[in-house]
Amino acid sequence: MTGPARFDVVAFDADDTLWRSEDSFHAAEQRFVELLGPHAPEGVDVAAALSAIERANLSISGYGVKAFTLSMIEAAISISGARVPASVIDELLTIGREMLTEHVHLLPHVPEVLAEVGRHHRLVLITKGDLVHQTRKITTSGLEHHFDHVEVVLEKDPDTYQRIVDHLDVAADRFCMVGNSVRSDVLPVLEIGGHAVHVPYHLTWAVEHVEHHDADFAELASIADVPRWLAGAA
Repeated sequence: MTGPARFDVVAFDADDTLWRSEDSFHAAEQRFVELLGPHAPEGVDVAAALSAIERANLSISGYGVKAFTLSMIEAAISISGARVPASVIDELLTIGREMLTEHVHLLPHVPEVLAEVGRHHRLVLITKGDLVHQTRKITTSGLEHHFDHVEVVLEKDPDTYQRIVDHLDVAADRFCMVGNSVRSDVLPVLEIGGHAVHVPYHLTWAVEHVEHHDADFAELASIADVPRWLAGAA
């Protein structure tokens, strides 16, 4: 990269941007449907019921595996009319424990991209979810040393991003966020006057879907394209 960088800080999302996450939730949801199907009344959409309970619980339990596990248990009891066998509840708890302890699986090109971008920019990691689980993933990923600052937040909204840029003492227009979610990693950053790069993942949680927007932002096929895009943006 030649000349001054356009951005002082480049921030990265974690789940499904640096490492796989939604794959595990998707597999757990499929197993939930298999387990609850025999105990659900005819005509009940088991997957939709779980999704509705997850959404309703966001304001109470937030994001992450622990919140998801509690929602699975609540949904199992509700769908079955409290007749779900204890063995099913036990398997749902086992699914949650396994998700909490599974190894971090980095996505392709991530370590070299962070090393390259970090040569020219201050790097920050911003992820939402359960503090204990997200911290474990960060520290065991082998990537923590790339970041000057790490934030585990309850929600990614304009107020949160404004607080972060103020804490970092960086102007919003000198801040760029890279992530897989338009709802969480792009739109709220643009709202405070920052910049964002969308790197889609092949799975997206329904809560993160954005049906319509008129925002203008970069979308890259791979995180491997980020250094080249940043060089062109300088």
